[in-house]
Amino acid sequence: MRDETARIDLNADLGEGITDDRALLAVVTSANVACGFHASDETVMRAVCDEAALRGVVIGAQVSYADREGFGRRPMEVASERLTDWVGEQVATLSAIAVAAGTRVRYVKPHGALYNRAADDAAHATAVLSGSGDLPVLGLPGSVLLELAETHGRQIVPEGFPDRAYTAAGRLVPRTEPGALVADAADVAANAVRLAGQAQVRTICVHGDSPGAVATSVAVRAALEHGGFVVRSWFD
Repeated sequence: MRDETARIDLNADLGEGITDDRALLAVVTSANVACGFHASDETVMRAVCDEAALRGVVIGAQVSYADREGFGRRPMEVASERLTDWVGEQVATLSAIAVAAGTRVRYVKPHGALYNRAADDAAHATAVLSGSGDLPVLGLPGSVLLELAETHGRQIVPEGFPDRAYTAAGRLVPRTEPGALVADAADVAANAVRLAGQAQVRTICVHGDSPGAVATSVAVRAALEHGGFVVRSWFD
């Protein structure tokens, strides 16, 4: 048996109406399912949850600002109470669908602008935590979101993004800036192995809305396994 320290999760965004969800679910071990606020609807969520349950892929709630037009990537000023309600509504909707599919929501992960804001803004991070009960939390290493979650006894799973560039402060380079996205599958795979080797990273994310997301995810998983990692969810 391999050392448990070699275990790494592979997650991707599902239900966004962009990639081949079924093909992606054949590769990843955890699925961040859009909950209707930035993408998806109940029909799509049901299809993703049914397929995930069939394949034994763990389901997480990918919560967002209410911003379908901007795909949840536009910064928003939202009162903490309202954001807490938004998060709670999304988690509840996906949870009911997941249970009907014979599985359940195992973690929460913010999407897009909310992800970036909660990394440094205590009010928005607290709203995400308050709206998601006691679910484990995926987020950036060193983020306010994970620090607060850990303080409150929540399980945390720090993640790395092999298809994104980072700032010197360990945050994601904004998508509007040159070089923010890594497009070549071989480069993404090499980045994944490097990130997985860092002690603070426990899951690798490949963006499901990126061109060639399925092929890139296949390359990433193959590279991780070739590098000696056991690709398995932390929530199974």
